[in-house]
Parts: sequence; structure tokens; C-alpha cells
Amino acid sequence: MAITVTQLTAFLAVVRGGSVTAAADELIVTQPSVSAAIAALSRELGSELFERAGRGIRPTDAGTAFAPYAEDVMGLLEQGRRAAREAAAVAASKLKIAAVTTAAESFVPPLMRAFGQEHPGLELALDVGNRQRVLEHVLAHAADVAITGRPPADDRLIALPIMDNQIVCITSPDDELVGAGPISVAALAERAWLLREQGSGTRLLCEQYLAERNLTPVTLTLGSNGAIKQAARVGLGVSLLSRAAAEAELAAGLLGELTLKDPPPPRPWFVLHSAVGPVRAPVAAFVSFVRTTLAPEG
Repeated sequence: MAITVTQLTAFLAVVRGGSVTAAADELIVTQPSVSAAIAALSRELGSELFERAGRGIRPTDAGTAFAPYAEDVMGLLEQGRRAAREAAAVAASKLKIAAVTTAAESFVPPLMRAFGQEHPGLELALDVGNRQRVLEHVLAHAADVAITGRPPADDRLIALPIMDNQIVCITSPDDELVGAGPISVAALAERAWLLREQGSGTRLLCEQYLAERNLTPVTLTLGSNGAIKQAARVGLGVSLLSRAAAEAELAAGLLGELTLKDPPPPRPWFVLHSAVGPVRAPVAAFVSFVRTTLAPEG
């Protein structure tokens, strides 16, 4: 089978851009060259990979099924190139870390600093995003390792728990229910609930928590943990956040905590990496360091 890197590159660019024009612009090539690469790849696979969708195109079932494998091939080739250069001492070793926003705003930077002190020859890079973005980066091999909440059931990922992620309900510091003892979440049904953007694990947690209790309150979508904390602080609503994200404000009295009778259970933080291809030494070292450093005492 004579599938080429050019064909895979063009295919993935069309998947991302939704059109041959967008793919050509991204790759800085002509539209006919992209179309020719897609046509050749379709012939090799014996299946049409795209179909019309309005003014653009979208992957067919065959294209959707093939896309993860194409991402793996391209990602592994890039990792192999880096490994070869590292082995030849042409370039310094580099570890690309992806982390969800909550983790990146709390415990990940100190972890990176401590790990970097033990591995001074290793260049560390951090990419921050919501859960969906982080998972996409690891699956596409754009990140070597990631710190996130609950991982998906995907055989292409290896996920290892590292520590508990305690969830708290935050509100304004002068809320009359602060310090009132455990309350039913139904008592908050008339409040506005502050949510993160789509793709956020924190948003998913909050939506599931409310749905399981048959609650459909008014919601307000905000784009970051910081915005949610500021909105809760001035009384615009309540929210569920990781204690790690709100700990400083709670300690300083800038936020209030509502004690729920039926709070969300703690959910582990995970360190994860791709299960496809060999594990590079820096990845293995970081995973071991994180699990050892964050392991509960005793």
C-alpha cells in the first residue's frame, strides 16, 4: 500500500478545515494538489473519505474511522524525528506537557519546576486548554503527556491516577447559606449556576451533577475559572469547582463555600500519555515523578 505522508497531511488538513480551500491555505499549496492527494488516498483505501456538507465537505464514515490512524502515523513520525535528533545530540530533549486549565492554574507549575530541577537538560513546554483540547493534543501526539481529570475510555491512551480532585460549591462570601451547615442542592435550584465553556471537564461535571438530581436551573457560561470565581464573588451565581482552583480565594475570604448534603465525590486527577508507539525516556521519567510526588502519604 503506497500511502504517502503528503496524502496523510492533506487528508488531516481537510478534516481540520472542512474544505479543500482551507486545507490548501493551511499547507500553503494549491487546491488541485490537495484534491489530488485526497483522490490518491481514497483509491489506496478503496473508499471515499469525504462527502458534501453544505458549502464544505465532511468525512464519511470511512474517513472518520481512518482519521485517528492518520493522526497516529503523523504524530509518531514527528516523535521519531525528535527521538533521532535527541539520540544524535542535534537538539536538546524536549517534553511537551498539556494540562487542563484548573490543573495548570494550581499544582502543575510547581510540579514542572521540581521536575525541571531534577532534569536540567530537559526543555519543558506547557500547553493549557480545556479537557477536550488536552485530549485531542495527546491523541494527535502534539503533546507527550497530560494532566487532566476523568479520561475517556480509549485504548489509545494510558491514564494513571495521581491524586484526588475534591469538588467544592462556591458562592459570594456574604451568602446567607455560608456556614449554615449541609444544605440540599434543591435549595439552590433558583440560583444561577456558573459554567465553563463547552469541552471543559468542569462544565461536564456540573451538568451531570444537576441532571442526576433533575435540576434545570438558569445557567451562565463563562470562559475561565477566573471569570467564574469573580462572578460568584459578586453574587451572580454558584458553581462547582475543583478545590485546587478556588483554594486561595476561599482561604482569603474572597469566596464562600456552601456545604452540600450530597456533594460530588472526589474525582482523581490523571497523568496520561499515548499508548501508541514507544514511550520516550522523558515521558516515562515525568510520569514516574508525578506519581511519586503526588502519591498520598502513608
